[in-house]
Amino acid sequence: MAPYASDDSTTGGEADERRSGRRKAARYVVPVTVMGVAAATIGLVPALADSGDPDLPKITAQQLIEKIATSDVQQLSGTVKISTDLGLPDLGGLESSLMSGAAGQGEGGSSADPTAKLTELASGTHTLRVAADGPDKQKLSLLENAAEYSLVHNGKDVWGYDSKSNEVYHGTASESPQHEKEQPPATPKDFAEEALKAVDDTTSVTVDGTAQVAGRDAYKLVIKPKQSGSTVGAVSVAVDAETGMPLKFTLTPASGGAAVVDAGFTQVSFAKPAASTFDFTPPKGAKVTEEKDAGKGSDKDFGKGFEKGGPREHAPKSGDDLGKGLDGMKTIGEGWNSIATFDTGGEGMPTGEAGGDLGGFVDSLGDKVTGKFGSGTVFSTRLVNALITDDGKVYVGLVTKDALVKAADAGK
Repeated sequence: MAPYASDDSTTGGEADERRSGRRKAARYVVPVTVMGVAAATIGLVPALADSGDPDLPKITAQQLIEKIATSDVQQLSGTVKISTDLGLPDLGGLESSLMSGAAGQGEGGSSADPTAKLTELASGTHTLRVAADGPDKQKLSLLENAAEYSLVHNGKDVWGYDSKSNEVYHGTASESPQHEKEQPPATPKDFAEEALKAVDDTTSVTVDGTAQVAGRDAYKLVIKPKQSGSTVGAVSVAVDAETGMPLKFTLTPASGGAAVVDAGFTQVSFAKPAASTFDFTPPKGAKVTEEKDAGKGSDKDFGKGFEKGGPREHAPKSGDDLGKGLDGMKTIGEGWNSIATFDTGGEGMPTGEAGGDLGGFVDSLGDKVTGKFGSGTVFSTRLVNALITDDGKVYVGLVTKDALVKAADAGK
């Protein structure tokens, strides 16, 4: 975390955030854009306890963020409820079918592969049970209707188990110091760390009273863009007053309505979990897929974030080349108005009559736009918008459709 100024002015700290591999970068372009380009300015505003909320000592935003940064929670167990509502277009069940298909396939054809299974967290409402005992023991269980998916890290072993299909995925934990987080965020801490990766003067951060979350006294940290044109309304993080552990994360869109992401503990304990929590033996008759047989496993970084002092990556600076991810990928603009752009080298999306049936389908999902750049299609959610031009250039960010068109025009 970057040092902070001693007055109410802004401070800054940014570093490149890189992704390797075209497939991996494409898969996570939305989470990276949603969380990675966020920046924060520390407003030194004392917390005022709301009526009926915990009466806690006053704290500044600077002090609270430092409390999060130095939090050293090694042991915990609890239940997390996570809801995600990006406002994706109604595809008549196609979205859920694609999610189910991904979960059933995985990279090695196993429904227990964490890469596929945890993508389900990208939509809908889910209940998770989590537990941790230091950097070498973690467990996450995704509770489903009459079924459960568990991901267990115990020492060198990482196990994924899908009770519905009775399939097991077995891999090994990474020992490399170069971590690349490949799993989507799942806990309030994951989301909070993503939102606080960079600090500059494009964002206001204040402490807005107190709250109780899962029976714990907490401060409320509120992050808001100063710029106009962002689709982000505000990010709220409830921070445990004793441990500094984020207990709840809520991201609301500028357009209003329900939260885009709402993840919070409904029950939490910081006592040492029983050692048996992290034991796993494949059930009798279960199909076991080994990582070596399924290609490179994506479970290698499971547990990142529980260990103290894990590496922190930051949002890319404007104009930086992210060539190790998508070829020639760059970021233009700053803060919440950052836009990731790259050239696919293709001819854009098939649209209109020339695209046949597929063109008509694409047209039904996006809005045709024109400008100095030519023409293209904007695909929108409640948070992330993406413009794909007819000559194959892509612009994506937490910005409005008009901002994307202006960015494409400026590139001509």
